[in-house]
Amino acid sequence: MILPKTFQDWFASRGWTPRPHQLAMLDHAARNQSALLISPTGGGKTLAGFLPSLVELAQSPTRGQGIHTLYVSPLKALAVDIARNLEAPVAEMGLPISIETRTGDTPHSKRQRQRQKPPDILITTPEQLSLLVSDPGAAHMLASLRCVILDELHSLVTSKRGVLLSLALTRVQTHAPQARRVGLSATVADPDALRAWLVPTGAPPAPLVMGKPGAPPNIRILQSVERVPWAGHSSLYAIPEIYAEIGKAGMTLVFVNTRSQAEAVFQALWEANEDHLPIALHHGSLDVAQRRKVEAAMAEGKLRAVVCTSTLDLGIDWGDVDLVIHVGAPKGSSRLLQRIGRSNHRLDEPSEALMVPSNRFEVLECEAARHAARANAQDTEYPSVKKLDVLAQHILGRAVAGPFHPDELFAEVTSAWTYRNLTRDMFDQAVDYVSTGGYALRAYERYAKLKPQPDGTLRIAHPRLAQAYRMNAGTIVEAEMLKVRIASVKRRLGKRVVTGGRVLGELEEWFLTQLSIGDTFLFSGEILRFEGLDEFGALASRSNASEPMIPSYQGGKFPLSTYLAERVREMIADPKAWGSLPQQVQDWLSLQRFKSVVPDAEQMLVETFPRASKHYMVLYPFEGRLAHQTLGMLLTRRLERWGAQPLGFVASEYALVVWMVRDVSLMIESGRISLARLFDEDMLGDDLEAWLAESNLMKRTFRNAAIIGGLIERNMPGKEKTGRQVTMNTDLIYDVLRSHQPDHILLRAAWDDAADGLIDIHRLGGLLKRIRGKIIHRALEMVSPLSVPVMLEIGRESIYGEAHDALLAEAADALIDEAMRLV
Repeated sequence: MILPKTFQDWFASRGWTPRPHQLAMLDHAARNQSALLISPTGGGKTLAGFLPSLVELAQSPTRGQGIHTLYVSPLKALAVDIARNLEAPVAEMGLPISIETRTGDTPHSKRQRQRQKPPDILITTPEQLSLLVSDPGAAHMLASLRCVILDELHSLVTSKRGVLLSLALTRVQTHAPQARRVGLSATVADPDALRAWLVPTGAPPAPLVMGKPGAPPNIRILQSVERVPWAGHSSLYAIPEIYAEIGKAGMTLVFVNTRSQAEAVFQALWEANEDHLPIALHHGSLDVAQRRKVEAAMAEGKLRAVVCTSTLDLGIDWGDVDLVIHVGAPKGSSRLLQRIGRSNHRLDEPSEALMVPSNRFEVLECEAARHAARANAQDTEYPSVKKLDVLAQHILGRAVAGPFHPDELFAEVTSAWTYRNLTRDMFDQAVDYVSTGGYALRAYERYAKLKPQPDGTLRIAHPRLAQAYRMNAGTIVEAEMLKVRIASVKRRLGKRVVTGGRVLGELEEWFLTQLSIGDTFLFSGEILRFEGLDEFGALASRSNASEPMIPSYQGGKFPLSTYLAERVREMIADPKAWGSLPQQVQDWLSLQRFKSVVPDAEQMLVETFPRASKHYMVLYPFEGRLAHQTLGMLLTRRLERWGAQPLGFVASEYALVVWMVRDVSLMIESGRISLARLFDEDMLGDDLEAWLAESNLMKRTFRNAAIIGGLIERNMPGKEKTGRQVTMNTDLIYDVLRSHQPDHILLRAAWDDAADGLIDIHRLGGLLKRIRGKIIHRALEMVSPLSVPVMLEIGRESIYGEAHDALLAEAADALIDEAMRLV
């Protein structure tokens, strides 16, 4: 495909020439080939995806007769930003091309109009695409479709959103078999997996187009004059230095890993803001209007810094960003590269980044991440596959679109790479579940959603089910949220009267229901006093309290990637690599080698020692908090059976400590406890099943699967169930299914979710295999230097977020002195 003169002139007017990867995408489009484009931030990746469509539409006599290009974005804000950025070149070249968005914020009237008169280019989200293909008029809307563009593909395919998207694409393929697919991404660890994901099962993998690498990033790690904390995650020790960096840069993004961290760091920066710099806060729980206000101020260059979470991770262009500060370790090299790509959003200039470790182990992790980023090493997750609750939702959506034959739908579903290994028996069980609720629930009419027809097809049982499907479609199951409003408190006739005002955002219900009137907390960058709950949510007034709580959120923490975990183990094992670390961290590791041992990268060190009338076992797997928490639960069960009388455990990203009544050093020395047997892989059998049966963890995962799979409808016409109602309903059904149909597909879906996410069973299995025959034990007389960080986690208050570093340091002095004493 030759670039028309109109386009050549437009490039020249901007002083640009088309990049090789942009021209390569034109060539693939000319052959109607799907393609995966991997190009760094600032390389014109989005324009490369759209360029063939713009050229085709500019030359097409059938323009305006239906959707030509579907663009799927992982974020509503990114969809809006892409539409705005695409309209500029279309207007400048005078192209008669219509561009519209369809997101959850799109009014119903506009969606109705789009059905009657679709735009040439429709920019949407995965959830909206699923709703679009469930529309009985989808065939009409998609009849002229030529291209589907999937932006930030790496961020979509690793979750259930990506699985649902893959099923929606099979419907698109049925309606528009001529449409090619284009995947766009800046950070991919396994390109071959995405190439296969992009195309139907059995087709050759999509061709790979690689953009020119950008300039290597300049990444620094803060060498603080302050003492780097032993534990904790707030990084408040470094606030003066972070503020100084903001003062030297034009515009700075301050990334953190959790919403609670964002609130704490923003408040600390605001208190340090002697120069009255315009600093803002941005995270997913803030009111949409507040977020849009911050985004507009960024785009207009009115801000000096924004403290943010993953809400600003992806390719949104908010203007010139000079510096990215990452507070806390990034937990993955791809995440670090994605975030630092927000600075100097231009290919030929290096991104500028500063990492601020929150504790001593994070110093090691930041150093490993810096080396990985310099080598452009990627550690994005492998695509998620074969989620049964998502399949059930898709089956219902297919019935909403019109009657279907199971044979045809099975062929369609298995054409998705994510379901290429789905058996017919499992598919039939999913259809039976959607039709009847399954064996254990078929007596209840409310679970019967499909009716068989004489010709072998299935149709939806009642029109109201279509409306319920549209109100509940999607795979994001968020915790129950309550709106937080600024309150006015007055006394009338001796009574306290509280009235609500402006909405600040939403907080999780479980946190707010623990508060008493008068408690103070941080939210939306303000210190608030809790004034109570009403039928509309929570009421709070402004306060000047000096020690407010920090809300803790049940989601949003990133696990330490396997890649970075390996790099940290290698760094600890190699004293030659310590030279790049701060002197205080070098001293810490050197003293560990003197007092205990520094393990090799493939070994696992187990230390045991007495302290304060208890006995401790500390191990260092470096496999992430989730795997360590599961290991802790299984270890305590075994230690209890073997008579060690364990009292509890605490897990961090790097280590695990179990404390007990009995002298564990003596039990190991006498042979009563065999470390090889203690860490045998068979713990993932009966012990794991027994623990899951006793815990509430499976009920929690079942609740999510039941919502996604349509067993429980949170949103219903005219009303919405509360989180408590949903939990009570799913808990009852969970008990019924465990007793009467333990192989129900939603129980299987819940187990799959728990294994992948909450307990990280695959990573734990890899750990147990790795350390077989490589466990080294040291029986010590006192705390070791390496154990100090995880020992400090014991007894910390975690309900309301991160402990204050100064308070933590004061409480830890005795422990640290003991560990660091030379004699």
